[in-house]
Amino acid sequence: MKVPETNRQQRHRTNALAGAEAGVSAPARTPLRVLFRVASVACGIQFGWALQLSLLTPYVQELGIPHVWSSIIWLCGPLSGFFVQPLAGHMSDRSTSKYGRRRPFIIFGCGSIILSVILIGFAADIGGWFGDTVDNKTWAIVVFVVGFWFLDMANNATQGPCRALLADLTGNDHRRTRVANAYFSLFMAIGNVLGYATGAYSGWYKVFPFTFNSSCNIDCANLKSAFLLDVIFIMITTYISVTAIHEQPIASVHDALTDSSHPQEAFFWEMFGTFKYLPGPVWLILFVTSLTWIGWFPFILFDTDWMGREIYGGDPNGDLKYSDGVRMGAFGLVLNSVILGITSVFMENLCRRFGSGFIWGISNIIMFLCFLAMLVLTFVASKVDYSIDGVPPTGVVIAALVIFAILGMPLAVTYSVPYALVASRIESLGLGQGLSMGVLNVSIVIPQVIVSLGSGPWDQLFGGGNSAAFAVAAAASFASGLVAILAIPRSRPEKPKIRQ
Repeated sequence: MKVPETNRQQRHRTNALAGAEAGVSAPARTPLRVLFRVASVACGIQFGWALQLSLLTPYVQELGIPHVWSSIIWLCGPLSGFFVQPLAGHMSDRSTSKYGRRRPFIIFGCGSIILSVILIGFAADIGGWFGDTVDNKTWAIVVFVVGFWFLDMANNATQGPCRALLADLTGNDHRRTRVANAYFSLFMAIGNVLGYATGAYSGWYKVFPFTFNSSCNIDCANLKSAFLLDVIFIMITTYISVTAIHEQPIASVHDALTDSSHPQEAFFWEMFGTFKYLPGPVWLILFVTSLTWIGWFPFILFDTDWMGREIYGGDPNGDLKYSDGVRMGAFGLVLNSVILGITSVFMENLCRRFGSGFIWGISNIIMFLCFLAMLVLTFVASKVDYSIDGVPPTGVVIAALVIFAILGMPLAVTYSVPYALVASRIESLGLGQGLSMGVLNVSIVIPQVIVSLGSGPWDQLFGGGNSAAFAVAAAASFASGLVAILAIPRSRPEKPKIRQ
């Protein structure tokens, strides 16, 4: 006579099946220390992102590209996210590599990031080899843009499989899914702290004197040195992550995924075809995600530029005040990342106690208040007379740094809650986690395209600053906060499981 399974045995059997489908030779419940190591790759990736976000918009203008066009260069991020990340996730879902489904994509993506940052860092040197002058940096601009776009594609090709691997390892355990995404968010925060701190330091050219030459001035040498540090860092974190778990080759699950009534269906038609099967709660998550990123993207694009231009009253074309402002902005982003990391540690408990939708909504209202404060601070700084000592009042700078720091709290929510919500709600549709992350990413990249195309003309229309983009960000943040609080169901607090 067969003995009935207890609830605990049923959960263990379900998790074991999920682990087998993920192609991971891991226990039914993957140890938290393994999830922690796997998530560590986010630290290396985000280190490079932090350098990109804090230094490259100012550097674009130092190369001679007007402010109105700088956001167009960033258009590659959302475009590559639209195509590359879903495709990489989809391909990893169906990969039969003997090294596993996700790890080969992570390794290839991190290798591409390394190649990209080397290309960006040495753009001025390459331009000098091709005959660029102080007044004409055409070749440097071309190499920089190519490297910049390739870097965005590499980042997007890597992040999808990273998130999907964590989802594979947690299976249908919603609590562990939140924990894994909180780990990922924590490592993103650590990478941000290290990256922004590296970007804020102005003496790297002394540590690496070979980076300074006739084609590459001090700012360029600092940028180059920072990216060389990124190469070392991403190699270390990638090794820690991919050696944390052993993925078994997929055979039968691969056949099951591709054995459908439309085996030759094109990928993008397949991806967009999944939208008609999405339930209402998932559509709501995608909608709030889109509004949230309309709020974040202007800040991501112009945070250090805003500090150098509006707060310090500098000009990107060789003005020391602008450079000082950019470095102060990078320091503000360090504070932002510290708060992000602290918030990530408490994220799972907050969501379990108050509900993910409520936490998400409150965080977006905080975003709205911060962006509104940035607009007020811009107005105050515009009334300052910089001709006296050339620096803004200490109170204005402190207020700007406080705003940057506070924004770390909602950023931690943005980095974790939407991914956990989608991963837990979309699995019943039978999609692979790689494709699921690609579906979520579509709701992120579309608003980024809108902001990239619109922010330059908006700002130019209102005097060439960043205020118009931040006004749009404030409105989108407020709207997304209200929708999240009022429409996303508040889950009941989870009760402790009774062992049987």
